[in-house]
Amino acid sequence: MSSAALLSVPMADVERVLDCAPRALVDLRSPGEFAADHLPGAENVPLFGDLDRAVIGTLYVQRSPESAFEEGRARTRAGIAELTARVAALARWDVPAVDLAERVARMTAGGIERLEQELGATRAVPDPESVVFYCWRGGLRSRAVIAFLRQLGLRSALGIEGGYRSYRRSVRRRVEQWKAPESFVLRGLTGVGKTLVLRELLQMRPEWCLDLEAHAGHRSSILGMVGLEPASQKLFESRLARRIAQGFPGPCVVEGESRKVGDVILPSSVWRAIEGGTSFELVAPLERRVRVLVEDYLAGPRSRVELAARLPFIELRLGKRWSGVLVGMLESGREEELVELLLERYYDPLYRHSEGRRGCVARFDSSAPRGAAEEIQRWIEKDRARASVVAKASAVPARASASAARVADL
Repeated sequence: MSSAALLSVPMADVERVLDCAPRALVDLRSPGEFAADHLPGAENVPLFGDLDRAVIGTLYVQRSPESAFEEGRARTRAGIAELTARVAALARWDVPAVDLAERVARMTAGGIERLEQELGATRAVPDPESVVFYCWRGGLRSRAVIAFLRQLGLRSALGIEGGYRSYRRSVRRRVEQWKAPESFVLRGLTGVGKTLVLRELLQMRPEWCLDLEAHAGHRSSILGMVGLEPASQKLFESRLARRIAQGFPGPCVVEGESRKVGDVILPSSVWRAIEGGTSFELVAPLERRVRVLVEDYLAGPRSRVELAARLPFIELRLGKRWSGVLVGMLESGREEELVELLLERYYDPLYRHSEGRRGCVARFDSSAPRGAAEEIQRWIEKDRARASVVAKASAVPARASASAARVADL
C-alpha cells in the first residue's frame, strides 16, 4: 500500500457525528474501556481485547514503543478477519475476497514512525450513511483501521477528531453548564418509595423527570448497589448529558440525594438543583416501607448473596454485639424482621440527622405510588398556574406606569 493512498484519513467533529446519526458508530477500544463509558449508540468492535491492551501497554513502558507496535501488529493480523466481518455486518458492506492478514502486514511493514507519518487527517463532514470509528484520542488505532477499510472499499469510513476524549470533554461541558429549571425534590424516609413515585411520574410526564438513581445504577445507600449494575462516573455523566440534551420544557422533578449516589459524585449543576428545589415529603406506614425494600433488595438469589456480603459493614456501624446478627437473620429467612430492624436502628436515625431540619411545602402518602404521582402532578400544575397569574398581575402596574409616564410627557 503506497504512502499516497494513506495520506488522507477523514476525521469529523464529535458533535456533528452525534447530530447526524450515522449508519454505524464503532468503538475500537477494548471491552473494558467501552464498559466504563462510550458514545451513545456505539457498538464495541475492539481492535485489541483487554489482555492484548495490557500486554502491549507493558511492552511500551518496559521495552520500547517499537516492541509494543510489533506485538500489536502481530495481534492485529491474527484478529483482522473477525474485526472486518463485524464491521461489515454493521455497515451492511461486502468484504472483498483478499488476504486481510497480508494486507495488514504490508500496510504496517514500515514500523510505527512511518505509519504515523503516512496517516494524516483531513476534515470530513459525516452524514447518515457514514460508518464512524473512534478510539481513545483519535490516534493510530482508529486512523489505521479507517485507512485499511477504505482501501478495501468502505469509502464511507471516517473517524472522530480527538476520539473518545473529545466526546468526554463535550459531556463535561454540557453537564457543568446546565441551568436547571424550577426544581421539585422528592424526600422521605428510606422505603417510602420515592423512586417508585418518580417512575410513575416519569410515565405521566417524562419531560419533567430526572432519575439520578437509574443513571447511576445505584439506590444511593450503603446497600444501594444490591441487584444493580453501578455505573462509572463517566457513564453516569454521559447518561446525564443525554437527558439534559432532551430538555426540560417545564419543571425538573428529582429525588433528594446526598452529594454521592453510590460511588458517583453529583455534578455541581445537579446538586444546586436539588439543594435549591422545592421539597415534597413522601410518607408511608412502616409495614409498607418494609415490603417495598424486601421486594426491591431481595428480588433474586444474586441479590441475597450481595446483601449478605454488605451487611457486616452495617453490623460494624451498629456495634460489636450486632456482629453476625443481621447476616444470621437473612440466612434464616427473617427478611422482613431484618429490614424493619435496619430501618429503625440505622436508616431512619441517619435520615433524621441529615434531613430533619429541611422544610417541605407538602406531604404525600406514597403507599400507592401512582396516586402519589398524580397528586404531585396536580400540585405542581396548580403552583405553576398560580405563579403565572401572579407574574401577569405584577406586570399590569408596570405597563400602567409606563403609559402614565408617556401621557405626562405629552
